[in-house]
Amino acid sequence: MVFGTRQRMKRTGIRRATIADKQVLGRLRAALWPESSALEHELEAVPILEGSPPSTLPLVIFVADDTTSAAQIVVGFIEVGLRSHADGCDPKQPVGFIEGWFVEPSHRGRGVGRALMRAAEAWALERGCIELGSDTWIDSEGSIEAHRALGFEIVDRCVNFRKRIG
Repeated sequence: MVFGTRQRMKRTGIRRATIADKQVLGRLRAALWPESSALEHELEAVPILEGSPPSTLPLVIFVADDTTSAAQIVVGFIEVGLRSHADGCDPKQPVGFIEGWFVEPSHRGRGVGRALMRAAEAWALERGCIELGSDTWIDSEGSIEAHRALGFEIVDRCVNFRKRIG
């Protein structure tokens, strides 16, 4: 399955990530989730790329290649899996869930994120899902806007607490 978008004379191809993408995925995942290093993210991505995710349900990564030059440069990714449930979704059936979604800042606003989301939607539909869930931090306005622009609706807002005792 390959998806593409053309905008401002740019060409982006969407494809399923392979083990050859592990290093760039480590860097992109660290940009999205900076609490871990690029190397830690790379090592975490390897089982997913090899088709053996740590969960019992399927999980895949799609990447966006900027193909405007001779070299294909990965400029974004989306990680999508199946979950038994997700907030606001029908609890009677599995749901596709966006575990991570990132586009390099220099490539945002060009349809790359939309093309990645289309690939995730198609993957989830092929597995019988009729809903797609996702989440983001409560103060991540850019992510909230991007989700809403692609048809997601907010179903819950939550603040989690923790207190050390003893």
